[in-house]
Amino acid sequence: MEIMQQQPVKDAKALLGDVPRHSVREVIAGKLAALISSGILSQGDALPSERELAISLSVSRETVRGSIAILAERGILLVTQGARTTVADADLSRTMAPGVIPQMDGPYGLKSVHEARLLVECRIGAEAARHATPQVLEAMRRSLAAQEACDDDPVRFLLADREFHSLLYDAAGNDVLADIAMSLHTHLLDHRRRIIAQPGAIVVSIEDHRVILSAIERRDVETTVTAVTAHVTRIYDTTRAFLEPQPD
Repeated sequence: MEIMQQQPVKDAKALLGDVPRHSVREVIAGKLAALISSGILSQGDALPSERELAISLSVSRETVRGSIAILAERGILLVTQGARTTVADADLSRTMAPGVIPQMDGPYGLKSVHEARLLVECRIGAEAARHATPQVLEAMRRSLAAQEACDDDPVRFLLADREFHSLLYDAAGNDVLADIAMSLHTHLLDHRRRIIAQPGAIVVSIEDHRVILSAIERRDVETTVTAVTAHVTRIYDTTRAFLEPQPD
C-alpha cells in the first residue's frame, strides 16, 4: 500500500520537473477551484477525501492538503476537524487570480459550443497522437485508472475526467489550443454532474477515454480523431437531451 501512495509523488515530479512545491499546490488549488467555478460543486457541498483527490490528480496527499489550505485561507473552502471539507463560497471572482480558471464569458448556444469544441479537440487529438510524450501517456493511464476507481461518484469522476482532458490538451503541445479547449470543456459543465450520474454514463465515458488513449499510444492519428469525434458528439447528444424538453 505504501508503494501505491508514493507513486503519484514520483510521477508528479516527472511531469512538473523543478516546479517549486508551493507552485504545485497553487496548480492543484486552481484545479479544485475549477470544480467550484464550473458549478460541479456548490456552496455547502463536500469535497472528495484527500486520498481520493490525490489519486485523481496524481499527486501526494500532502500536496492536496496544502492546496485545500490555500483555498481555505481565501475563504473558498471550509475545513472542519473530523468532517469533510466543504465549499464555503462558490463565488471565486473575488479570490482567484484572473486566468487561473479558463472560461468563456458569453451565453453561447450548445450547438455552437459543440462545433467549436469538435474542431479544436480533433486538431488536439491529431497532434497528441503525433507528439504525446511517454510521461504524459503514463499520466493519462493513471487518470484512466482513477476514473475506473470512482465507482458511481459523479464528482470524483468529473475531477478525474477533467484531468484526463487537460492531459490530452497539453499532449498536443499548443498552449493556446489547450486553453481554448479547456474553456469549451468547462462550458455548461454544471449540468454534467447530473448527466453523468445516470446509470451507465460513467462506464460509457471511460470506454470513450480508453479508445482515445489506445489510439494515441499507437500513434494512430486517424483513429484518434475518430475516437475524439465520437466522444465529443456523445457529450453533445447527452447534454442536448438533458437540456431540451422531452415530448409528451
